[in-house]
Amino acid sequence: MNPARLLLALMLCFAAVPGRADEGMWMINALDAALEKKMQERGLLLNARDIYDADAPGATLSDAVIALGFYCTGSMVSKDGLLITNHHCAFGDVHALSTPEHNYLEEGFWAMTRAEELPVPDKQVCFLKKVLDVTDEVAALKQELSEQGQSSGGRKLAFVLEKRYKQQTGLEASLNGMWSGEKYYMMLYREYTDLRLVAAPPVSIAAFGGDEDNWEWPQHKCDFTLYRLYENGEPYRPEKWLKIAPESVREGDFTMVLGYPGRTRRYASSYEVESTATLSHPITTRVRKGQMAIINRWMEADPAIRRKYSDTYFSLSNVQELNEGEMLCWRRFGVVEQKRQEEKQLQAWIDADPERKARWGNLLRETDSLTRRNAMVDTNRIYFRETLFRGMVLTRNIMRMGSAKDKQAEFNRAMAETDPRVEHDLLVYSSSEYFAGVDSSFYGPYQRELMQRFNGDVTALANYLWDNTFLAHPESVVTQELYENDPLVRFVKDVGTSTFNERNNSLKNRNQLSELGKEYTHALYAMRQEKGIPQYPDANSTLRITYGQVCTLEPWDGVQCSWKSTVRGLVEKRDLSRHDFAYDDKFAAVLAGARKDQVVNFLTDNDITGGNSGSPVLNARGELVGLAFDGNKESLASDAMVVPGYNKCVCVDIHYVLFVLSEYAGLKDVVKELTQE
Repeated sequence: MNPARLLLALMLCFAAVPGRADEGMWMINALDAALEKKMQERGLLLNARDIYDADAPGATLSDAVIALGFYCTGSMVSKDGLLITNHHCAFGDVHALSTPEHNYLEEGFWAMTRAEELPVPDKQVCFLKKVLDVTDEVAALKQELSEQGQSSGGRKLAFVLEKRYKQQTGLEASLNGMWSGEKYYMMLYREYTDLRLVAAPPVSIAAFGGDEDNWEWPQHKCDFTLYRLYENGEPYRPEKWLKIAPESVREGDFTMVLGYPGRTRRYASSYEVESTATLSHPITTRVRKGQMAIINRWMEADPAIRRKYSDTYFSLSNVQELNEGEMLCWRRFGVVEQKRQEEKQLQAWIDADPERKARWGNLLRETDSLTRRNAMVDTNRIYFRETLFRGMVLTRNIMRMGSAKDKQAEFNRAMAETDPRVEHDLLVYSSSEYFAGVDSSFYGPYQRELMQRFNGDVTALANYLWDNTFLAHPESVVTQELYENDPLVRFVKDVGTSTFNERNNSLKNRNQLSELGKEYTHALYAMRQEKGIPQYPDANSTLRITYGQVCTLEPWDGVQCSWKSTVRGLVEKRDLSRHDFAYDDKFAAVLAGARKDQVVNFLTDNDITGGNSGSPVLNARGELVGLAFDGNKESLASDAMVVPGYNKCVCVDIHYVLFVLSEYAGLKDVVKELTQE
């Protein structure tokens, strides 16, 4: 090979190798010159002020991004109020709007005109307008309240300051502590509540591959929903909406994600992570897997049960798979051991200074001791929570019924939401797990009586409860007396959280552990600050920005996955015998006429977590290229620690969304609205 060709080959080779991902869920107001430079070095073609500038006369990209109830993210995508997010973020809305005649989860929902758009009740959309550093103001208020002999806890501080800023600005105000109170910021939002459903594909398209593909790669999901935001009965005119990129992404392209990640624990100690991995997660994953198996069996047998329980099953499966994946990744990547190594450095740093030693000298030892001391009660409490407290869907109705003035209305709602066959099987399973997992010293008196009466035969006990409860009979007339004397109600309410909180000072210990955790964060923050290590706070549902690039995945040694999935995979994976892989003939015909290499989903190395679902994925020019909707299983250590090279963000390509809207749903006017300048 001649020198010129060799140089060209080397250039192409290095160009194809993705750079190391830059970890960080950076606060949007932390977009300073240093962070701007790093992003521009990775490929950003904008300035920081194009992304966020609360004092700018015009709008910036962040003005188009919204918090959807602070559990998901969305973005404005048209001048007439169209708002896009993930389908799984809208799952509960689509489920609630469905009827026995129209199951919009299975059929999909398409508003062909604005008159057909369905109002969504109890929905909150918030636009961030400004972030203010109020750390000094919080400190002054704490001192003032203390001098007056008043409480200066977090709730009191938030009540006083949020009220003050709301009165001053006319905006919704939310006080947020970062690094367990090292810094405080006031987030000012403009809130809207008139949201209407415009488009939601059927789950066979939106969630193609179902649980089997969840947290996996490749995926082939069209995970989107469109709402329209209204103000005073008219489509909302946003200050800023995102423009759709003219082309799909390519490997190596710069990407950034703006969104509201919900929660991370990257400042958690090794003791907290180890306790979760060895105590909490094993119980929750196993018990929920059993509950899912029961619900899924009945959903496969009866479409009416699928309509009623699909939302419950979705919630269970997402958490169950997340927890299971966290356990595997924490073990695989040695997260606990890596945290212990950092704690050795932390202890040495603490011991090197008398003032630090006086404050934090015993911090790690006390955390370890208290965590071990509370393990027995915590194990029993988790079993109680997963079985008796939330083992049936009916349990929440039983609890609500206790305080409801109109018990009959609450009962009627329970009958409409559940199916007796499913609830019976959940009761038998949960009772079995409860009595097997919870130490007998925690049983309530009625539970002891029943165990004695049935000689420890839990199945017979559960069948007795079901056969004699009014909750198994839709025709029941519910009175206070009937409710109080019902055997199933008595069984469920025989033990409460106080039973576990009071044992061995469990609640006091947990509160103390919480305070130790805050001090651990303060110590770690101080050490990193002294060493000049850039740091960002744990996610807490405030607007963050992450940046990275489109990239491949190597989940295991010798296994390399492409950065994209395509229409070809949708065609190959269709299986009419399996609900999660069985899209309808109409979509099959649409795919037959599509380019087989059309991108469906793609991977980036952006740092995301729950709450980022629905976040816009933007290119170097700030144009919309996709929506973040999932992570890969290898990334699930990231709640506690980022593992370079393994953290990926799974995104739906915006042009695949347009393809489904146009070719499958026939919403040509909506596509025109999305793509017009």
